[in-house]
Formats: sequence, C-alpha cells, structure tokens
Amino acid sequence: MPNNPILIVDDEPANLAILREILEPTYRLVFARNGQETLLAVAKHRPSLILLDIQMPDMNGYQVCRALKADPATETIPVIFVTALSDLGDEEQGFAVGCVDYLSKPVVPSLVRARVKTHLSLVRATQLEKSHRDAIYMLGEAGHYNDNDTGVHIWRMAAYAKALALNVGWTCADAELLEFAATMHDTGKIGVPDAVLSKPGALNEDEWRIMRRHCQIGYDILSKSDAPIFKLAAEVALSHHEKWDGTGYPNGLANLNIPESVRIVGVADVFDALTMRRPYKEAWPVDKAVATIRDGAGQHFDPAMVACFLDIQPQILQIKADWEIRELAKT
Repeated sequence: MPNNPILIVDDEPANLAILREILEPTYRLVFARNGQETLLAVAKHRPSLILLDIQMPDMNGYQVCRALKADPATETIPVIFVTALSDLGDEEQGFAVGCVDYLSKPVVPSLVRARVKTHLSLVRATQLEKSHRDAIYMLGEAGHYNDNDTGVHIWRMAAYAKALALNVGWTCADAELLEFAATMHDTGKIGVPDAVLSKPGALNEDEWRIMRRHCQIGYDILSKSDAPIFKLAAEVALSHHEKWDGTGYPNGLANLNIPESVRIVGVADVFDALTMRRPYKEAWPVDKAVATIRDGAGQHFDPAMVACFLDIQPQILQIKADWEIRELAKT
C-alpha cells in the first residue's frame, strides 16, 4: 500500500492544483472531483492515503469517508480531511466517521508535507508489523507441516504461555512477545522425517535421537535474526524440553539455569499436549493433566511456575474452551 498513489479529492480545480504543486515532486498522485469519482478512484488505484475535501456537491466528505470505512477492502486507507470548516463539531464529526487527521484551508505547504509523510510512515509501520506477524505464523505452521494434529496446539499453547507470563509478573508487551515466540517452539520439526513425527506408537532409541534434534534445528533457524521476537523464539526452541531436575534435553539444564521463558512455555506445552488427542493417545481429562503438572513440580517443572499455573487454572480452562469453540466453528 505505501507505494500506491495518494488520492486528492476536491471539487475546486484550484485546490487540486495547489496540492499537486506541493506533493507532486515527491509522490505519485491521482485526483477526483466528487464523491462518486472518489469511490471509483479508490477501487481502481487502492491509494495509500486520501486527502479529502468535506464540502462537495453530491456526497460530502463525511459520507465518502463513512462509505470507505464500511468496506473491509478500503477501511484501512487513512483519510485526511482538507477543509475550510473550523468548528470543533466539524472535527469531532470527522474523527467519528474515521478520518485520521485534519488540514485547514488555505493549506500551509510545510504542514501538508509533514502530515502526509507522518501518515505514510504509519501505513508502512502497520504493513511491516503485519508482515512480521505473517512470517511468525508461517514459521509456526512450518514446524507442523507434517504434523497436522498439532496445528491448533501451537496457538492454544501460546495463549496459555501468555496468561502464565502475565501471572508471574511479565509486562503485557513482554507477555505478548512470548506468545508469538512460543508458537515457533517446534520450528525445528521441519527437519524431522514424517515417519518419525507421525508414528502411531512409541519411538525407538534411534527415532528418539532423530526427534531430539528438532530443538537444535529450531534454534539454528531462528537465531539467524537479531530481532527480539526471534531471539526469544530461538531461546524457547532450543530449551523447551529441558527439565527442572536436569534430566531434559538437549543440554541437561537445571533449575534457574533454564530461562524463565522456557519454564513458562514448558508448563503450557505439556498441559496442552496432555489434553489433546494425538495419533498415539487420546486426550487426557483436564483433572488428570492438572494432577500431572502438579506432581511434576520440582522434577519436570519449576515449582513456582506450577504454583502460578494452578492459581490461574480457571483462566487456562477458559482459554481451552474458547479454542474448542473456534475448532467447532471450522467443522
């Protein structure tokens, strides 16, 4: 979207000419003179930003903006009203219908350029964030490409991890970062043969050796980036099978030598794995899974983390129920 043109709308040719002179050296522009032309131009050019007059003869700017915001295909295009109206009520109405900013006529060239630059930067930031989320989603799915029964598992488990992180004192921002990082914990399974991932029975010693490689493979993939989300994801991917008593893999870490992110995800991951059906087992009842988590305190799990998990058990069960509703809606 940021590389698409800016649409300028005004029923007065002189006003279009002024804005063209201000912006054309830097940006690609398209123009419309009324509401209907605006809607047609938006459909044709998908502009990255719209500078919209309010007082027009057929549809006024409020009506045009309202129509754009009502359409999912155009609702995210930012609209700046360019108007001679200066009453506070006019501005309130503009923001109510979805505009992001106001420019007053007669326009000041430096202000026009500054506002346009700012809002295009916000568009780029939004698009970049969406690209990052898409990449995270794809990496999470890649780890389970040959392991279809766990597709929902990564997102549900990540929601448990976020809830637990908040309960142990993480900030909202950090807990959300962990939620996304947790979805990539099994990225390394992309390097595990399908015959091992999908085997209906217990793995033999050689198969377990192959399966255990997924921690290092995931780390090797995710650690290529210095972005905080991927650094955290690499940490979780490498160590999510470590155990509090040091009997886990791949490095036999114990106690507080296991990163807190991993201790959080470890509890969330095991609880979700126990309560879901897999090719080699049926889903466990919740009370049996909770008892297993409780009994694993001090051995498999950080005792303090287990205590936090038990404290928020109603919240965990609500997350589980919400995901069950989502799954049913897809069938």
